[in-house]
Amino acid sequence: MITESTAYIANLIGHEDVADGTKAFHFRRPAGFHFRAGQYIDVTLLDPPQTDAEGNTRTFSLVNPPSADTLIIATRMRDTAFKRVLASLPLGSYVNFKGPMGSFCLQKDASLPTILLAGGIGITPFMSIIADATDRKLPHELFLFYSNRQPKDTPFLDQLAHLSSLNQHFHFVPTMTETGDSNVWKGETTRLSPDLISRHVPEFLHAHYFIAGPPAMVAGVSQSLSQAGVEEDNIRADEFFGY
Repeated sequence: MITESTAYIANLIGHEDVADGTKAFHFRRPAGFHFRAGQYIDVTLLDPPQTDAEGNTRTFSLVNPPSADTLIIATRMRDTAFKRVLASLPLGSYVNFKGPMGSFCLQKDASLPTILLAGGIGITPFMSIIADATDRKLPHELFLFYSNRQPKDTPFLDQLAHLSSLNQHFHFVPTMTETGDSNVWKGETTRLSPDLISRHVPEFLHAHYFIAGPPAMVAGVSQSLSQAGVEEDNIRADEFFGY
């Protein structure tokens, strides 16, 4: 179900680096704003000192669970007018946002495992979903496969490891694809694929799938799952353009 969106105003109360080249922005949650884990908002800058052809509005998945008092978004800091202005906003500054929107949300059916496949900043809706499932002690068996180049490029790596220690139903499998000869990383190093998934979820053909990340990654992983025998009706995807 897609929730009808409403316009709100929110002020910036904090920001932080969550990986190399990636920042999270924390806003005070407006009264009356409710959303489901996995939904997104459109954020609009108010009278920005600079703009470009891409405009003053961007779409962001919410990182925090619905129970939180703040609203958190995260983004790769590309060199665009929007992101330069966002990064330089003084604390207390206001933005407009519209939402919530989207239906990229955890299904009610907990009889099958739920496999979350994330690339880079595609992790944002899954942060909300996993934190919400942990908060509400949902029975869903969640498997997160999270692909990045190196640990330093990986947003929320420590937070996800912590969530896995809190939730016995959440299984975290990060994979780093460009570690080279480094001895620092001891985990998975392959790209997202049915082979990687099957090593951790033997019954991987019978599962609910959510995929989020760059369009090429989403398309490639969706195709490989379909070719492996996963029913297309069990695959949901969310593409992150220009992230």
